[in-house]
Amino acid sequence: MSRIGKKPVQIPKGVTITVGNDNVVSVKGPKGELKQAVDRDIIVTVSDNTLNLSRPTDQIRHRAMHGLYRSLIANMIKGVTDGFKKELELVGVGFKASNQGNTLDLSLGYSHNIIFEVPKELKVATATEKGKNPTITLESIDKQLLGQVAAKIRSLRKPEPYKGKGVKYSDEIIRRKAGKAAGK
Repeated sequence: MSRIGKKPVQIPKGVTITVGNDNVVSVKGPKGELKQAVDRDIIVTVSDNTLNLSRPTDQIRHRAMHGLYRSLIANMIKGVTDGFKKELELVGVGFKASNQGNTLDLSLGYSHNIIFEVPKELKVATATEKGKNPTITLESIDKQLLGQVAAKIRSLRKPEPYKGKGVKYSDEIIRRKAGKAAGK
Protein backbone atom coordinates (compact mmCIF):
# COMPACT_ATOMS: atom_id res chain seq x y z
CA MET A 1 0.00 0.00 0.00
CA SER A 2 1.54 3.30 -1.09
CA ARG A 3 1.26 5.74 1.75
CA ILE A 4 2.96 8.52 -0.18
CA GLY A 5 0.68 8.15 -3.21
CA LYS A 6 -2.49 8.40 -1.10
CA LYS A 7 -1.42 11.65 0.57
CA PRO A 8 -3.06 14.64 -1.17
CA VAL A 9 -0.82 17.42 -2.50
CA GLN A 10 -1.73 20.93 -1.32
CA ILE A 11 -1.72 23.53 -4.11
CA PRO A 12 -0.51 26.93 -2.83
CA LYS A 13 -1.93 30.25 -3.99
CA GLY A 14 -0.58 31.44 -7.35
CA VAL A 15 -0.05 27.91 -8.71
CA THR A 16 -2.25 26.51 -11.47
CA ILE A 17 -2.26 22.84 -12.41
CA THR A 18 -3.74 21.51 -15.63
CA VAL A 19 -4.04 17.88 -16.66
CA GLY A 20 -3.95 17.73 -20.44
CA ASN A 21 -4.75 14.92 -22.81
CA ASP A 22 -2.24 12.03 -22.79
CA ASN A 23 -2.02 12.53 -18.98
CA VAL A 24 0.48 15.41 -19.11
CA VAL A 25 0.46 17.46 -15.91
CA SER A 26 1.45 21.11 -16.30
CA VAL A 27 2.32 23.18 -13.21
CA LYS A 28 2.57 26.96 -13.58
CA GLY A 29 3.72 29.21 -10.74
CA PRO A 30 5.49 32.47 -9.99
CA LYS A 31 8.96 31.09 -10.87
CA GLY A 32 8.05 29.30 -14.11
CA GLU A 33 6.32 26.30 -15.66
CA LEU A 34 7.09 22.57 -15.55
CA LYS A 35 5.49 19.62 -17.35
CA GLN A 36 5.49 15.91 -16.51
CA ALA A 37 3.98 13.02 -18.43
CA VAL A 38 2.15 10.69 -16.03
CA ASP A 39 1.64 6.96 -16.67
CA ARG A 40 -1.71 6.35 -18.39
CA ASP A 41 -2.94 4.06 -15.58
CA ILE A 42 -2.55 6.70 -12.84
CA ILE A 43 -5.55 9.01 -12.52
CA VAL A 44 -4.82 12.65 -11.58
CA THR A 45 -7.67 14.75 -10.17
CA VAL A 46 -7.53 18.42 -9.16
CA SER A 47 -10.25 19.72 -6.82
CA ASP A 48 -10.27 23.05 -4.95
CA ASN A 49 -6.68 23.48 -3.77
CA THR A 50 -5.69 19.80 -3.54
CA LEU A 51 -4.37 17.30 -6.06
CA ASN A 52 -5.05 13.57 -5.67
CA LEU A 53 -3.62 10.58 -7.49
CA SER A 54 -5.28 7.17 -7.65
CA ARG A 55 -4.37 3.80 -9.15
CA PRO A 56 -6.63 1.16 -10.72
CA THR A 57 -5.19 -1.97 -9.01
CA ASP A 58 -2.75 -3.06 -6.33
CA GLN A 59 -0.23 -4.46 -8.81
CA ILE A 60 3.41 -3.82 -7.89
CA ARG A 61 3.89 -1.61 -10.95
CA HIS A 62 0.81 0.50 -10.17
CA ARG A 63 1.83 0.89 -6.52
CA ALA A 64 5.32 2.03 -7.56
CA MET A 65 4.03 4.52 -10.13
CA HIS A 66 1.44 5.88 -7.66
CA GLY A 67 4.06 7.09 -5.14
CA LEU A 68 6.55 8.12 -7.84
CA TYR A 69 4.24 10.50 -9.69
CA ARG A 70 2.84 11.97 -6.47
CA SER A 71 6.43 12.84 -5.40
CA LEU A 72 7.34 14.21 -8.84
CA ILE A 73 4.28 16.49 -8.93
CA ALA A 74 4.87 17.63 -5.33
CA ASN A 75 8.47 18.53 -6.28
CA MET A 76 7.21 20.43 -9.33
CA ILE A 77 4.85 22.47 -7.14
CA LYS A 78 7.65 23.24 -4.65
CA GLY A 79 9.96 24.15 -7.55
CA VAL A 80 7.64 26.72 -9.16
CA THR A 81 6.88 28.35 -5.78
CA ASP A 82 10.20 28.28 -3.86
CA GLY A 83 12.77 26.73 -6.20
CA PHE A 84 15.63 24.39 -5.33
CA LYS A 85 19.25 25.15 -4.46
CA LYS A 86 22.42 23.04 -4.26
CA GLU A 87 25.83 24.15 -3.07
CA LEU A 88 29.09 22.47 -4.04
CA GLU A 89 32.39 23.06 -2.27
CA LEU A 90 35.86 22.70 -3.83
CA VAL A 91 38.29 21.30 -1.25
CA GLY A 92 41.94 21.30 -2.23
CA VAL A 93 44.96 23.55 -2.65
CA GLY A 94 44.67 25.59 -5.85
CA PHE A 95 41.12 24.45 -6.64
CA LYS A 96 39.20 27.36 -8.20
CA ALA A 97 35.83 28.00 -9.81
CA SER A 98 34.62 30.95 -11.84
CA ASN A 99 31.67 31.50 -14.13
CA GLN A 100 30.70 33.73 -17.02
CA GLY A 101 26.98 33.40 -17.53
CA ASN A 102 26.27 29.67 -17.55
CA THR A 103 29.82 28.58 -18.37
CA LEU A 104 31.80 27.22 -15.42
CA ASP A 105 35.61 27.32 -15.49
CA LEU A 106 36.95 24.79 -12.98
CA SER A 107 40.56 24.34 -11.91
CA LEU A 108 40.62 20.98 -10.12
CA GLY A 109 44.28 20.03 -10.02
CA TYR A 110 44.45 18.56 -13.52
CA SER A 111 46.90 19.80 -16.16
CA HIS A 112 44.08 21.79 -17.79
CA ASN A 113 41.03 23.74 -16.70
CA ILE A 114 37.63 22.12 -17.16
CA ILE A 115 35.03 24.21 -19.00
CA PHE A 116 31.54 23.02 -18.01
CA GLU A 117 28.44 24.30 -19.82
CA VAL A 118 25.52 24.53 -17.36
CA PRO A 119 22.01 24.19 -18.91
CA LYS A 120 20.15 27.49 -19.36
CA GLU A 121 17.38 26.37 -16.98
CA LEU A 122 19.83 26.65 -14.06
CA LYS A 123 21.30 29.74 -12.42
CA VAL A 124 24.93 29.34 -11.42
CA ALA A 125 27.01 31.49 -9.07
CA THR A 126 30.55 31.05 -7.76
CA ALA A 127 32.07 32.54 -4.63
CA THR A 128 35.63 32.61 -3.34
CA GLU A 129 36.14 34.02 0.16
CA LYS A 130 39.49 34.27 1.86
CA GLY A 131 40.01 31.47 4.36
CA LYS A 132 37.11 29.41 2.95
CA ASN A 133 36.81 26.88 0.15
CA PRO A 134 35.47 28.09 -3.22
CA THR A 135 31.75 27.35 -3.63
CA ILE A 136 29.45 26.81 -6.59
CA THR A 137 25.75 27.57 -6.06
CA LEU A 138 23.18 26.09 -8.46
CA GLU A 139 19.52 27.17 -8.44
CA SER A 140 16.59 25.86 -10.48
CA ILE A 141 12.89 25.08 -10.43
CA ASP A 142 13.55 21.55 -11.76
CA LYS A 143 14.82 19.32 -8.93
CA GLN A 144 15.75 16.43 -11.22
CA LEU A 145 17.88 18.54 -13.58
CA LEU A 146 19.51 20.35 -10.66
CA GLY A 147 20.54 17.10 -9.00
CA GLN A 148 21.83 15.66 -12.26
CA VAL A 149 24.02 18.69 -13.06
CA ALA A 150 25.33 18.87 -9.47
CA ALA A 151 26.23 15.17 -9.60
CA LYS A 152 28.01 15.69 -12.94
CA ILE A 153 30.09 18.56 -11.54
CA ARG A 154 30.91 16.45 -8.44
CA SER A 155 31.98 13.53 -10.66
CA LEU A 156 34.69 15.69 -12.26
CA ARG A 157 36.75 15.21 -9.07
CA LYS A 158 35.04 13.12 -6.38
CA PRO A 159 36.20 13.67 -2.80
CA GLU A 160 38.85 11.14 -1.81
CA PRO A 161 38.79 9.55 1.68
CA TYR A 162 42.38 10.28 2.80
CA LYS A 163 42.67 14.06 2.63
CA GLY A 164 39.09 14.90 1.61
CA LYS A 165 40.17 16.73 -1.54
CA GLY A 166 37.69 17.09 -4.39
CA VAL A 167 34.27 18.53 -5.19
CA LYS A 168 31.69 17.80 -2.50
CA TYR A 169 28.19 18.94 -1.58
CA SER A 170 28.30 21.57 1.18
CA ASP A 171 26.26 19.35 3.53
CA GLU A 172 28.10 16.13 2.61
CA ILE A 173 30.19 14.35 5.23
CA ILE A 174 33.19 12.46 3.87
CA ARG A 175 34.18 9.29 5.70
CA ARG A 176 37.89 9.62 6.29
CA LYS A 177 40.39 6.74 6.32
CA ALA A 178 43.65 6.46 8.20
CA GLY A 179 46.77 6.80 6.07
CA LYS A 180 49.66 4.40 5.90
CA ALA A 181 50.96 3.18 9.23
CA ALA A 182 54.59 4.17 9.90
CA GLY A 183 57.26 1.59 9.06
CA LYS A 184 59.24 -0.43 11.59
